Amino acid sequence: MSGQEIFGYASAIIVGLVIGLAGGGGSILTLPIFVYVFGIPTVLATTYSLFVVGSTSLVGSVNHIIKKRVDLRVTVAFALPSFISVYLSRRFLVPALPDPLFRLNAFVLPKSDAILYFFAVVMIIAARAMIRSDNPAQGEAADGRPRYGSLALDGLAVGLLTGTIGAGGGFLIVPMLVLLAGLPIQRAVATSVLIIAVNSFVGFLGDINHTGLNWNFLLPFTGLSIIGIFIGMYLARFLAPDKLKRGFGWFVLVVASYMIIREIM
Repeated sequence: MSGQEIFGYASAIIVGLVIGLAGGGGSILTLPIFVYVFGIPTVLATTYSLFVVGSTSLVGSVNHIIKKRVDLRVTVAFALPSFISVYLSRRFLVPALPDPLFRLNAFVLPKSDAILYFFAVVMIIAARAMIRSDNPAQGEAADGRPRYGSLALDGLAVGLLTGTIGAGGGFLIVPMLVLLAGLPIQRAVATSVLIIAVNSFVGFLGDINHTGLNWNFLLPFTGLSIIGIFIGMYLARFLAPDKLKRGFGWFVLVVASYMIIREIM
């Protein structure tokens, strides 16, 4: 095993660590790791990302459910439309995208490059949210009454994002659960982990019939990520989440900038 591969597998622990600490963000790391460290094709890397993030989040959500941190009503309201959106996008939209996606004279934009550019833009948006680290104390649901219609629409949008680029969307889900469902931030993080888990698995199932998977690679990577989420959930009891998220935000911004520069070059 090369040093680059060892670094890639070690990074799997960081993926789980981030999910355990922040309730999301792990998928922001998995795609760059798969594409740039292991050389996996972009579309297949999004499938792998869905499985790893889904499995890791599922383990974390079981712990949250046992400790009664998850709001199941809000989960259903957000997740049902999201499930539909993510499955349809993985099953039909992504395979239907032409390759190249765009052509103008000598300029050609392959589908894989377009997905990476889109992913990098999403990373920048996520990094900005983490660096600002504004966890809203109140919003539309300051009265504690969830806005189920708005939650459903947001679920559709997050499902489309998850299906297209293999990102769980935790950086979007957590603030929406605070604003639209009136959940405390800790409860929003726990509920987000469950939504990410099911979202990711639904997207993965949309791929499984037309994608060849290397389970000898995928399962060890996922196992290390699961170890990471246990570490993250343990450290979350002692570390200030705002400072961690801000530092991770700067790291994500650097990775996104690297992705854009590398693709342009």
